[in-house]
Amino acid sequence: MKTDIDIHNHCHFSFDLWLTLIKSHPEFKAKRVGLFSSFFDIDKPIEEVAKTVKYYDDLCNTINEVTGGNIDTFEMYLLILGALNVDVKQLDKGKLERFYLKSEELFLEYKPVVIFENIKDFLDQIKNQGKTVNILSNTGFIKGRTMRKFLIEEELDQYIDFHIYSDEVNISKPNPLIFQEVKNNLRDQELPMHRVLHIGDNPVADYKGAKDFGFSAHLLKH
Repeated sequence: MKTDIDIHNHCHFSFDLWLTLIKSHPEFKAKRVGLFSSFFDIDKPIEEVAKTVKYYDDLCNTINEVTGGNIDTFEMYLLILGALNVDVKQLDKGKLERFYLKSEELFLEYKPVVIFENIKDFLDQIKNQGKTVNILSNTGFIKGRTMRKFLIEEELDQYIDFHIYSDEVNISKPNPLIFQEVKNNLRDQELPMHRVLHIGDNPVADYKGAKDFGFSAHLLKH
């Protein structure tokens, strides 16, 4: 992906993650559905499980964008399991956490693919000019704590001054409060808003959300 992002006129760069810097490993989602089905002893065809997982993934993502809140990963699991006629009253948080840890192992084995061409060169350019960078990502099945591990493994973490994930602040883009979190974490609190550039692929959550808050925005088109 080639980019025409304006480095010169901005001092801080805020990056979305999914479909901006990375995309899912082509095998990951199918493997996770298989793990989900076996871990929770789901007595349904794998195709039905996959369809239900995707439905609630998309729905929860939309709810988060519309309300500006954040549906917890474990709540997402319970919605899916309930829809698949699993007796969720028999589950406890410990079992959900154990599944999450297994899915995290799977995620780090079938790692996302970096789609932003020459991202390290681009981040080098930014950092060499003394400018700063953050990650600002809505999360769903994959929590911020897991994304941090991935970014360390990919040697991208060294470029990032701070991370903001919706599951950790309980707010989702385009809620202005999550862009306020970016502003609050800036090294230079006097920096004019338009000198902050948020970069993402979602016209509403990323582009409109950042612009409405007062930041500059760059919409990536794949």
